[in-house]
Amino acid sequence: MNRDKRIEIFSRLRAADPHPTTELEYHTPFELLVAVILSAQATDKSVNRATAKLFPVANTPRAIADLGLDKLIEYVKTIGLFNNKARNIIETCRILVQQHGGEVPRDRAALEALPGVGRKTANVILNTAFGEPTIAVDTHIFRLANRIGLTRGKTPLAVEKGLLRTTPSEFLHDAHHWLILHGRYVCKARRPECERCIIADLCEFRGKTASQPAQLALQDP
Repeated sequence: MNRDKRIEIFSRLRAADPHPTTELEYHTPFELLVAVILSAQATDKSVNRATAKLFPVANTPRAIADLGLDKLIEYVKTIGLFNNKARNIIETCRILVQQHGGEVPRDRAALEALPGVGRKTANVILNTAFGEPTIAVDTHIFRLANRIGLTRGKTPLAVEKGLLRTTPSEFLHDAHHWLILHGRYVCKARRPECERCIIADLCEFRGKTASQPAQLALQDP
């Protein structure tokens, strides 16, 4: 895919959604961190329902640490893998209090050292909370980038590096959100809705068609 086509793709996505952001509900970097940890293999809506009850009670590292594991589980037990996630959040809170003065660090290595925080989560925090031009490659972005030809990669890290290298700088800060939302609501895994896609004429997916959904699913990378 050439640069002109990339510019046009992101220009259209920006025109449709000038100020994209995460669908997770938060007010502070710490709240976002907790929400992202909880969101692994869970929907944003389910996380928002849980945090809407949790955050009014405890929304700082010390407050959640003081809440304790058993009480935290009561707030997050509707979310998949809640036991492991609750343990990771409690331990993360302890580290934030002891090593970072109760603040979320603006540093990739420090973020990835926290339990339950991998590269994708660190990228979300750096981008959404701190404005860094990072791209967190989730399943939607991994599928979308390979499918439409923005970049090719067999791993999330390879796709991330490809997108960082080829995305025009003026779009880099918001590219993460545009691609996630487009993959979540339009360029879906089983049946991409090409008939209502605003970049369909620019997409390099060879199987795109509005009349053969089964073929689309089979050709998805």
